[in-house]
Amino acid sequence: MNIRRVSTGHDEKGHAIFVQDDYVEPTTLMLSPATAYHLLWSSDTAETLPNDGVSPNWSTFFPPVGGYRFFILTLLPATTDGDLKGVDIEAGIREFDEKTPGLRDHSEPDNPGMHRTDSIDFEIILSGEVTLELDDGVEKVLRTGDVNIQNGTRHRWHNRSERPATMACVLVGALRSTTRAETDDGGTGG
Repeated sequence: MNIRRVSTGHDEKGHAIFVQDDYVEPTTLMLSPATAYHLLWSSDTAETLPNDGVSPNWSTFFPPVGGYRFFILTLLPATTDGDLKGVDIEAGIREFDEKTPGLRDHSEPDNPGMHRTDSIDFEIILSGEVTLELDDGVEKVLRTGDVNIQNGTRHRWHNRSERPATMACVLVGALRSTTRAETDDGGTGG
């Protein structure tokens, strides 16, 4: 998918200007061949306006408190996930950590795809359909135009259809307090 990003900012007199007009290449991973991320705009802190419109700095895939991430996520059908025969796993882990820093820290190695982040995630299905799975295997199918608001819950995504599914995602860093339910069931998330 070609995704064009146009961003605006301000010149030295405070007038609105176009700053960027480019195509964003997808981030793909050899250990996750059915997934592509177009990282469009991210910051680790709240922005101050007016600004120059240059893409802010960010350090990890998921935002810290006060930070945000904006990306397009494409999930290919599960049948294209394939196996990892012939893949250099150590090189794949290095690539994963370089391209999506911190993402692996939120993953559950014994439960692939399941994760929990300290963020509020706003997601809209742009095309296709995906299945959102929560704790205990509870699921909902989301189709084109459906919106999900993920409130720091443990979840994973599936594309069980025969077509690619594409979602626009905005993640906003949030504070997490430890609740009794989280500590009683041993769930530390990830």
